[in-house]
Amino acid sequence: MAGHYDKRETRDPSVREKDLFKRLPAVIATALKAPGWKRHLGKIDPRAITSRAALAELPVQRKSELPALQKAHPPFGGFMPGKAGTFGRLFVSPGPIFEPEPVGHDVWRMGRVLAAAGFRRGDIVLNTFSYHLTPGGWAFDSGARAAGCAVIPAGPGNTEQQLDLIEAYRPVAYTGVPDFLKILIDTAKAKGRDVSSITKALVSGAAFPQSLQAEIAGHGISAFQAYAVAECGPIAYETEARDGLVLNEDIILEVVRPGTGDPVRDGEVGEIVVTVLDVHHPLIRLAVGDLTAVMPGASACGRTNTRIRGWLGRADQTAKVKGMFVRPEQVAEVVRRHSEISRARLVVARSGETDTMTLHVETRAKSAEFLAEVGATVQAVTKLRGQVTAVAPGSLPNDGKVIEDVRPVG
Repeated sequence: MAGHYDKRETRDPSVREKDLFKRLPAVIATALKAPGWKRHLGKIDPRAITSRAALAELPVQRKSELPALQKAHPPFGGFMPGKAGTFGRLFVSPGPIFEPEPVGHDVWRMGRVLAAAGFRRGDIVLNTFSYHLTPGGWAFDSGARAAGCAVIPAGPGNTEQQLDLIEAYRPVAYTGVPDFLKILIDTAKAKGRDVSSITKALVSGAAFPQSLQAEIAGHGISAFQAYAVAECGPIAYETEARDGLVLNEDIILEVVRPGTGDPVRDGEVGEIVVTVLDVHHPLIRLAVGDLTAVMPGASACGRTNTRIRGWLGRADQTAKVKGMFVRPEQVAEVVRRHSEISRARLVVARSGETDTMTLHVETRAKSAEFLAEVGATVQAVTKLRGQVTAVAPGSLPNDGKVIEDVRPVG
């Protein structure tokens, strides 16, 4: 699998970083023309947002908040510089969240993702992502055509008809969720149908565990993963090196402590926040609600952009304790009020018929007085009493969890 999609993939990382933050002020200035972004960002000077530190000072826009904002200010919550009629396609994803597709070539930036998975000019692609209301099918369709492929717009389901299409057109590539690829393979085997033309795949939208990866590979299909969200398309993608997911171009990635906008150290698990440099559909610090971690160094495939470990779970860890909701941002506020604490993890458990909370804090200050002070802060912030336990710095698990609910289910 030789070659790269374009020269941007192999730029010196410092050149890419400089380019991203040179372009960022213009994108923010365009976003501020939209009343939603103006309300959200407040009075800021876009020309001053030229570094990661400056970007981290801006408020996070949470994906989970978009449905309410869009309902109050339909259709896009006031977050699009253009009117709905100026876009090419208009979608709605579960939430509901309304999303537009700008007019243009490969507007979802999907072409390089398919190219990294081995899709080449002249390939025929069976695209089983939905074309109905949601952007997935259209995003992968436009990316495949940008890579020079012909596309069968199959959509999901209708397994028998899909097998007819495969035997007629002999597609070499598949795009869709990994589970449906397995269904096609299993059904073909059971019914004596021929799907052997498919030798490569790009999957997304669902977990792709090692067991399923091995099973798909056992059928002679080289399958790659893409991490994408409906609001901005592919954020990162797998390459032939199989060493994590490479960040897509035109995206600034931050990994933050869940419930906050505070970037974590490289390697630490946190919530994905993306800023997309698209003047038609600007996204400024969108927290998508998923967890990941940045990996050190560059990929062995030669692409120099940042690598992430892929999807590591959901960041929304809100727990209901004694009838009250406790949120990650409240744990972060406790940490913020005590400089002696580097990290914290709130464990919610059950003692008899009563909910309990224990805040484990990484700190070198372990006196009873200090722990009592932290306990008072916990009560002030959450309105609930909780125990506080000091642990050694660096001893809490690196899994992105700020709240761990260990209560038995049922």
